[in-house]
Amino acid sequence: QVQLVESGGGVVQAGGSLRLSCTTSGRIFSTYDMAWFRQAPGKEREFVARMSWSSNSTAYTSSVKGRFTISRDNAKNTVYLQMNSLKAEDTAVYFCAARRGGYDYWGQGTQVTVSS
Repeated sequence: QVQLVESGGGVVQAGGSLRLSCTTSGRIFSTYDMAWFRQAPGKEREFVARMSWSSNSTAYTSSVKGRFTISRDNAKNTVYLQMNSLKAEDTAVYFCAARRGGYDYWGQGTQVTVSS
């Protein structure tokens, strides 16, 4: 059974930083693109960032460019989302996901709350 387990969420003041982590099995991690999504209350889930399985390409939604950085540690089967200069509108549940064709696997989510 494939599991993606997120951690690192919490409450932070506007302008602060958090680092989210997502750990999964090696079988998934080595061959799948890894991504972060988020869902704010009353809104649809939206794409945040993605890194290819080979780590040679990344993509970000425009609202987080220059503030968020996705990275992965292959030795630890972990993908990270470093979030800096957080804003109140970044408040959401953050999910990691694994993609080969479509997004086949999802984590349970971790709450990020940014207080203004």
